[in-house]
Amino acid sequence: MSRQLVPQDMRDVVRASVVIGIASGIYAISFGVLSVSAGASVLQTCLFSLLVFTGASQFSAVSVISAGGSVASAVSGGLLLAARNGVYGLALSPSIKGSLAKRMFAAQFVIDETTAMTSAAPDQRSKDWAFWSCAVMLFTCWNIGTLIGALAGSSIDPKSFGLDAAFPVVFVAMVAPHLTTRSGRRAAAIGATVTIALTPFLPIGLPILLSAVGVFVGLLPHEDAPVSATSEASP
Repeated sequence: MSRQLVPQDMRDVVRASVVIGIASGIYAISFGVLSVSAGASVLQTCLFSLLVFTGASQFSAVSVISAGGSVASAVSGGLLLAARNGVYGLALSPSIKGSLAKRMFAAQFVIDETTAMTSAAPDQRSKDWAFWSCAVMLFTCWNIGTLIGALAGSSIDPKSFGLDAAFPVVFVAMVAPHLTTRSGRRAAAIGATVTIALTPFLPIGLPILLSAVGVFVGLLPHEDAPVSATSEASP
């Protein structure tokens, strides 16, 4: 029997969504600046955020283009990073109720943050509220931040403010939680080795795509052991 969703629960979810949204908006400013600096127009940059709406993939694509890589490499890298959202969609499918049209619309907002918020909710009503609260706040702040960054991009040197390091920092933050198991460390080590070894010889963007072999090797059945008792205490 699901419990009643009370106003305090709703306020807590909204408060968390606002915090996540503001952080996302600040992050999006960096994306807007970098995208314009890479040669995209303000309109192209804003459409990118409106239609793609997955930060890691957007940063990846812009990073490849700004480094001189091909559009194909940029798109492929972005799709590789976005593939995890498909897994999130499968996980959230039981939690997102409604018509096919509503579920297809909701798919646009299935990303790391909305998945985390929804998964943490205790019952169906809470999950629905958590998903849409987080989705609306994130989408709004992300696109406002993108617009601000794109408008300021022509007058800001990303390197002067360290904005060019935004994507590597975010990527490391995404990988770090997976380094507590042998399979995670194995996947990261193989991926890094492949990338470093191939970078001098292949076009920009292609080594990072080939490094995905590390992910597949990491998924092969092996007996996992924790790094330490404390490192495996949390999921």
